[in-house]
Amino acid sequence: MNYLIEITGEYSNTVVVYSFYLLMLNIAAFILMSIDKNRAKKNEWRIKELTFMILALLGGAVGTLLGMVIFHHKQNKKKFYLGIPLFYIINKAASIMIYHYLFK
Repeated sequence: MNYLIEITGEYSNTVVVYSFYLLMLNIAAFILMSIDKNRAKKNEWRIKELTFMILALLGGAVGTLLGMVIFHHKQNKKKFYLGIPLFYIINKAASIMIYHYLFK
């Protein structure tokens, strides 16, 4: 635990909170992709595609993209194989701008 405090102690609380937000959002997106893939196999109620798009747009594009690749899920849908990488690029550009602003 002291190691975690040493690492985060160098950065402002805002940077730590933003980084934690991105980490949790991407983990949630990845887990939801897994859940949706399992439900698809069982022909059960599914998670809406809009949910994945919103998560990706809000910063969870990495988790969604990893879920697509690892679980082979939604890879044939045009809005996913084009949209999620586009959201990834948007996320990275936004993160660069946000971190630049936070480190000033």
